[in-house]
Amino acid sequence: MRISDILSTKQTFSFEIFPPKGEMSQAQAMGVAEQLMDFDPDWISVTFSAGGTGGTESTADIARSIEATGRTSALAHLTCLGSSESDVDYFVARLRSAGVENVLALRGDHAPGREVVDFAHASDLVAYLQGSGMCVGAACYPEGHVECESLERDIENLKVKQDSGVDFLVTQLFFENEDFYRFRERCTRARIKVPIVCGIMPFTSVSQIQRMAFSCGASIPSKVVRRLVRAGDDAASQRAAGIEYACEQMLDLAANGVDGIHVYSMNRPDVGRAAHDRLLEAGYLGATR
Repeated sequence: MRISDILSTKQTFSFEIFPPKGEMSQAQAMGVAEQLMDFDPDWISVTFSAGGTGGTESTADIARSIEATGRTSALAHLTCLGSSESDVDYFVARLRSAGVENVLALRGDHAPGREVVDFAHASDLVAYLQGSGMCVGAACYPEGHVECESLERDIENLKVKQDSGVDFLVTQLFFENEDFYRFRERCTRARIKVPIVCGIMPFTSVSQIQRMAFSCGASIPSKVVRRLVRAGDDAASQRAAGIEYACEQMLDLAANGVDGIHVYSMNRPDVGRAAHDRLLEAGYLGATR
């Protein structure tokens, strides 16, 4: 099902998984997706290869397997930096042949050997995908993209994505909901009208939250630091604190009428269960699911 159609009817609940890497097999990654399906998500997104290092086969194969279950919809990530138009055509054809209707159009990170071929920006990919028959999503950044000089300029770039034909947006992770509410208001003033789904990633360790903050520019509020200090050096306590904080974020977002909540599950079904159970208890998931 097209995600834009789902978003037009209700607040949504969804997960992200990543393709196998290291010792994880594709079958094991699909096993994670199947466990997450037990929590009745509206869709599951699949990132563009392990670690974003290129290679579309796992992404397309897992998206196809998710769609084939008939239990939920798949959203396949697609990065365009280093890709040609023919690369994109091939990837989209694979998705469409498998019945996958949704793609998340991303630029991708700069890396050695990954230079501009046919697409310099995600908005270029969004525009190219018009007429492909796909429902096209894109990313947005409540605190501004780490490479952009200001949030104002970043929202101008976001308006370009909308004008290029994007159907919905999914945010980068954030740890302070007020940052999202201010961002949502700025988007409204900029006449950005497409649905904006909130991406939430529970932190599971001090080292993880440091990496995330450095890589995507997300601020770490003092209340998060205090929770980590209280958790001490115990790994289980740090993980529990991160999941609990993320659940509190999601409950507040749900109460404030966000278009959807997208959980960066890190391939951990226990994270999905915690999010599902708290939101169900609060009435966010509702009887229509």
